Amino acid sequence: MLTNSSKIQELSLEEIMGDRFGRYSKYIIQERALPDVRDGLKPVQRRILYAMHLDGNTYDKAFRKSAKSVGNVMGNFHPHGDTPIYEALVRLSQSWKLRVPLIEMHGNNGSMDGDPPAAMRYTEARLSKASEALLQDIDKDVVDMVLNFDDTLEEPTVLPARFPNLLVNGATGISAGYATEIPPHNLGEVIDATIALIDNPNLSLDEAMQYVQGPDFPTGGILQGEAGIKKAYQTGRGKVVLRSKTAIQTLRGHRSQIIITEIPYEVNKAQLVKKIDEIRVLKTIDGIAEVRDETDRHGLSIVIELKRDVNAQAILNYLFKNTDLQVTYNFNMVAISNMRPQQLGLLPILQAYIAHQKDVVLRRTQYDLAKAQNRLHIVDGLIKALSILDQVIHTIRASKNKSDAVKNLVTKHDFSQEQASAIVALQLYRLTNTDVTQLQKEQSQLQKAIKGYQEIISQPQRLLQVIKKELLVIKKEFATPRLTKIEAEVTQLKIDRRVMVGEENVRVLVSQQGYLKRSSLRSYQASNASDNGLRPEDFPILDCETSTLDHIYIFTNQGHLIYRPVHELSDVRWKDTGQHLSQFIGLNPDEEVINAFLFKNLKMGGSFLLATSDSYIKQIAFQDLLPSRTYRSRAMKAIKLHTANSRILHVFYSENAFADQQVIGFTQKSYALQFPVEAVPMLKPQAAGVKFLALKEQDQIVDYDLNNPQIEQFIGILTQRGSFKKMKLAELPAGSRGRRGVLTLRELKQKPHRIKFARLLTKDELLEVITDSNKNIMIDPEHFNFSDRYSNGSFVLDTAKDGIISQIKINSRIKSTEE
Repeated sequence: MLTNSSKIQELSLEEIMGDRFGRYSKYIIQERALPDVRDGLKPVQRRILYAMHLDGNTYDKAFRKSAKSVGNVMGNFHPHGDTPIYEALVRLSQSWKLRVPLIEMHGNNGSMDGDPPAAMRYTEARLSKASEALLQDIDKDVVDMVLNFDDTLEEPTVLPARFPNLLVNGATGISAGYATEIPPHNLGEVIDATIALIDNPNLSLDEAMQYVQGPDFPTGGILQGEAGIKKAYQTGRGKVVLRSKTAIQTLRGHRSQIIITEIPYEVNKAQLVKKIDEIRVLKTIDGIAEVRDETDRHGLSIVIELKRDVNAQAILNYLFKNTDLQVTYNFNMVAISNMRPQQLGLLPILQAYIAHQKDVVLRRTQYDLAKAQNRLHIVDGLIKALSILDQVIHTIRASKNKSDAVKNLVTKHDFSQEQASAIVALQLYRLTNTDVTQLQKEQSQLQKAIKGYQEIISQPQRLLQVIKKELLVIKKEFATPRLTKIEAEVTQLKIDRRVMVGEENVRVLVSQQGYLKRSSLRSYQASNASDNGLRPEDFPILDCETSTLDHIYIFTNQGHLIYRPVHELSDVRWKDTGQHLSQFIGLNPDEEVINAFLFKNLKMGGSFLLATSDSYIKQIAFQDLLPSRTYRSRAMKAIKLHTANSRILHVFYSENAFADQQVIGFTQKSYALQFPVEAVPMLKPQAAGVKFLALKEQDQIVDYDLNNPQIEQFIGILTQRGSFKKMKLAELPAGSRGRRGVLTLRELKQKPHRIKFARLLTKDELLEVITDSNKNIMIDPEHFNFSDRYSNGSFVLDTAKDGIISQIKINSRIKSTEE
């Protein structure tokens, strides 16, 4: 006798978990989530159809309560919750989910708006005529039957499936480690392809796609991407674009409207309408006046009414790109084939279906043959009995009872047991000559049928002819015209920004301390231009009129580039401060804006020129500084800084790469170097640049500028001691990049002058000096004579009395522009 200890096994947790999860996964894959390639049904769907078939709940009978059907399925075949069973039953009835619905339902069975169906106690259901085709001949031993969960009934492992349901109605499901997404197809096209494959087992995919053009969704729509369809039919995976069917209708008064009559498969119509209306309410794009869902019993209709003089096609393109009016559909054709999940293309699915049909028709023929042979045996016996009727009657009368009569007939007249039983059970009225004629006629018919059955069994081509004939009958009865239009190429959507943003001229301001805003021209004109809301110590870097369609590039002294479309700037009154850059992009406490540029579009050519205080310089192509997807929350890097104390001095932009221009750099210790901009290489944003000029110890570059040969300019230098010097450009000889340059000030042993500001000026420009004691001193260079390189200029302010220089602005004599 075994003890309890001998039954105990020692297993690791990893072994137990692996084994149990393996069993669970196999069950989920095979018995719940994935369809069978032969009948295209999941187990719960198959059980629903079979249970309703057993119950006689067919298309030619009255509807019955859905609750009864659900109860039968749950009690006899599918011991799970009633909710998933009812959900599966409802889906089989939804004409916007299945190309050929398998259930007919009375009552509310949901909607394209995502509305739930009525409770199963309220709805009624029955099998559709198409589902009868799936169940046809199931009582003729055409499929394998297995015991149900409690071994009280048998259920089919697969349905006979008189049409390729997997392709016709598609499937969707998620299991353990597998998922499936098979789109619905047109029944007529699939049957034509199946027949073509029967006729030519070597049929190529291209030939098959002459019949099956692509998916045919019950909701219609336009499917784009022949290459994606072909890849999916070849490998089981592919991607296509599915878009709504739309039309633009012109109305009176220069207005128009977009009418949507078909939407992509499995898109929630109510959510789609809500999303479009949100775009209207939030004014994400300008031009939508109203969105209406006018769907009724005549069909789907969503109307998008537009404002006057709006580009309807541009609006539609935006909606295609940003709503579910257009979606990407991903094929993932996974089904259970040969008891395991496989990713299958079009031809393997059809081949599996044809193999299934061969088996079904063969088993049905064998069943019919056996039945016909049994009946012929009985008919032969009856005809023989009628030919010796008197002897048969005598034998029966001489017998003691029925069993004795059967025994005597077998013994005396050489009848079989079955024939003898049939003769004994024969009614007396059947002994007329007419009945003999009928028996002979039935004998002939049975012999002919048996011959036909034997031909089907013995001749493979005859078997295939039967399959083809039955498929054509199904096609004639259930085929419908194609709903989804196939287009070879995916249409590239081009979004016109004028649709997204209403074009308007506005006033834009960007300050040195990082404040930015836009104001309507009305607000600007109603205010004092100088009352711009900035702090006294702050000043504008950019202040001009522009369009909401324009783009701003903002450079900081720590090498960052911040991009903003003008329309995204905070729209405030002119006298308000606006938003600070730190509200959406992290800036360092001592980081300042040094330059800001406006551009009409992001397809500009040209380049930027950047130089740093530690003597590095480079050019960057405009196209290398295009904004990334994260521009709203992260600044881009325009240049790599070598040290924490290094700073960018200025940024220049030119559409023609600074052709024929010279760059002039000034160091704190008064060295200056001039060389062509073309000596500065074009580098990527991540690069630090090349050597600007050779610095002495404790020296740094304090300023640099560009010499434009088209403009008459001179050098203006301001020192930390308050001295201003005006010098001709000819004083600086042309040099090479990376050299030290020449001195522009005379070096003093006591209190040497150090350059604070050095730029190229014109006769129409003035300098405004602001000190830390808030004193403003205007310098007119026209009042000064030119000095040579060894002069230290003339004092224009007393730093002990007026304060230390904190800001220097270049102003125009006519119109003030601040730098």
